[in-house]
Amino acid sequence: MKIHVVMVEPEIPQNTGNIARTCAATGAKLHLVHPLGFDISEKAVKRAGLDYWDKVEIEEHKSLTEFLQKYKPEEKEMFFVTTKGKQVYSEPKYENIDEIFLLFGKETKGLPEDILQKYLDKTIRIPMRKTLRSLNLSNAVSIVLYEVYRHKNFEGLEEISNYFQ
Repeated sequence: MKIHVVMVEPEIPQNTGNIARTCAATGAKLHLVHPLGFDISEKAVKRAGLDYWDKVEIEEHKSLTEFLQKYKPEEKEMFFVTTKGKQVYSEPKYENIDEIFLLFGKETKGLPEDILQKYLDKTIRIPMRKTLRSLNLSNAVSIVLYEVYRHKNFEGLEEISNYFQ
């Protein structure tokens, strides 16, 4: 199983560092779609990712258009995470999918509206109170990423059930 976490135009280096660390811990590949709101060599990103930054597979893309041309949503299992999602993130049957792409938009605006409309059936959301705008981006990535792994019985991740025995 291969999971791709795709960050479209992330703006906050600490979020991206946290997401990189989560990707390193789970083996997910991280895609960074430009423009970025920071330089990935910036100290804040490395500090947020601690010593995990070099342990995650990262692929950069010049634009969302370039990413979508390379990894065609019509041919790939791709989910667009948005507060406007058509289904709850736990509803898709991830267990039967070998390669999954999870797309997240920038902190201030999310994913482009035209992309969400085009791929409406592939949109997912995290339920939350209506009075709030959204969750922190790195928290949202963790929630959805670990749900995919849960559907796959945490395949490839270490089990420590006998740790205290």
